[in-house]
Amino acid sequence: MNTQLIQRVFATNSSWAALALRIPVGIIFVAHGAQKLFGWFGGYGLEGTGQWMDSIGLSPGYLMALMAGGAEFLGGLALIIGLLVRPASAVLAFAMLIAIFSVHFSNGLFMSNNGYEFGLALLAVSVSLIFSGGGRASVDALLAKR
Repeated sequence: MNTQLIQRVFATNSSWAALALRIPVGIIFVAHGAQKLFGWFGGYGLEGTGQWMDSIGLSPGYLMALMAGGAEFLGGLALIIGLLVRPASAVLAFAMLIAIFSVHFSNGLFMSNNGYEFGLALLAVSVSLIFSGGGRASVDALLAKR
């Protein structure tokens, strides 16, 4: 495999700042993914989430629920441990764009109206991590040294 590509994926800045973004946002993504995939934390699992996604035009719903839940759950885990932070963040940013424009945008900004402010905040963190990488306290930083 191309060594330069691998180095770019694992490259990260030497700051601790990314840790303050990765951990809480990773936990949020894991929890939301677990709702979709497993029905944990009051979620509906793949069947229920898939039916809902079908109802809003994201078809086939089961596959969309699997992809969204998988992206959030696995991407969140990647953020927490700091492994493949840039690609995980890109996938999560894409998932947030889909959520914002397919579910929340028509409701306006504020969460009190089921708006997109929370999705926008998660999108902003994801985009920030695409640029910064996982930071000093990440598995990516360890792998980049090799």
